[in-house]
Amino acid sequence: AAINAALPVLPADLPQPPIYRKVNPADTPVLTLAVTSSTLPLQTLRGLVDTRLLPKLSQVGGVGVVSVDGGQQPAVVVQADPVALASLGLTLSDLRGAIGEANSNQAKGTLEGPERSSTIAISDPVDTAAAFGRLVVAHRDGAVVRLGDVAKVIDGAEDPRLAAWSGQVPAIILRIQRQPGANVVEVVDRIRQLLPELKTTLPAAVDVATLSDRTETVRAAVHDVQLELVFAVLLV
Repeated sequence: AAINAALPVLPADLPQPPIYRKVNPADTPVLTLAVTSSTLPLQTLRGLVDTRLLPKLSQVGGVGVVSVDGGQQPAVVVQADPVALASLGLTLSDLRGAIGEANSNQAKGTLEGPERSSTIAISDPVDTAAAFGRLVVAHRDGAVVRLGDVAKVIDGAEDPRLAAWSGQVPAIILRIQRQPGANVVEVVDRIRQLLPELKTTLPAAVDVATLSDRTETVRAAVHDVQLELVFAVLLV
């Protein structure tokens, strides 16, 4: 309720709305997974993780939050050419405003009639470097100035400095934390039962490995207690 009440005063260009997570920050992950691939780039791998693994893992009973380390969010990178901008009398602010206006997810206009008013919307999202390069940013001397004329537009990552490794292999690390009060062993068992099904939805070149399992020590302790009980019964 507090998040919904605060939405009107938040910036309109947030990359994602605020979220609320119920988890104990001091609680260590119950399971840590590494997603790697010998052929796919990290941007593609991150997209597969976000669309095929995260939603399913987050819905497992007892899972509080699934955190992602490493990987690179796919993004279109615009590298402006200051010389080309200056020659056309444009600035970086002009370029940024033109990109935001051309790619805003808003209605393009309205048609007003005597009895009906219609809103015009075009379903053509701009999500590739080639499409961004064709965006019109200005008009000079009757000619159209496109984004590709004043900038280098490439498919890249939001932050290329983010990285994680599994051994010596670049990887995306998934840290799974339980909800407060949830049974650690039961949560991990549910995840392990789901993993084979999730792997079938991924390309064959993608590998999902377990880096750490908090229940190993728990299971070992329970096993030791069971042995001690058997010895105690036999001795008594």
